[in-house]
Amino acid sequence: MKIGYIRVSTEEQNTARQELFMCDLGVDELFMDKYSGKNTNRPELQRMMGYVRKGDTVIVESISRFARNAKDLLELVEQLTAKGVNFVSKKETIDTTTPAGKFMLTVFAAVAELEREYILQRQQEGIAIAKAEGKYHGRKPLAMPDNFHTVVMKWQRGEITAREAMRQVNMRPNTFYRRVQSANGFHTN
Repeated sequence: MKIGYIRVSTEEQNTARQELFMCDLGVDELFMDKYSGKNTNRPELQRMMGYVRKGDTVIVESISRFARNAKDLLELVEQLTAKGVNFVSKKETIDTTTPAGKFMLTVFAAVAELEREYILQRQQEGIAIAKAEGKYHGRKPLAMPDNFHTVVMKWQRGEITAREAMRQVNMRPNTFYRRVQSANGFHTN
């Protein structure tokens, strides 16, 4: 079977071009994620990895749609190979059924990772310049919920779990623990 995988980074981005591409290739099954490619924790990618069987071919438009760094790309392709599944990236003309295709996969993975690092570096340089010019002040801190101290006291007394405390104050773990540590008289131990 030909298995197509499509990914865009956000809900707002359009998948039509990739869908048309997959239709033209005659894929039998299509998996689509609207998530960042920064890691492999994507529901449809994971579902596809569990779905594929020996003899199948996973087709992507480009390797950047499949993985954003060499490590993830190579690990995913290794998992596919272990299942007897081939990998094809049309844009880079990579086909893991050939030795040259396997070699090119490694080269393109390294180039894709390098480009991602350049993007992050340029972003950090832009932020540094904006800070120096007084134009960038970072993200505004979230307001402390009115019930924060009450909820933390309940959590510290063992009346509620940390997860429940975070739900009640609508905070993610890192923010919650950081706020607990910085609040006077509250300690996470």
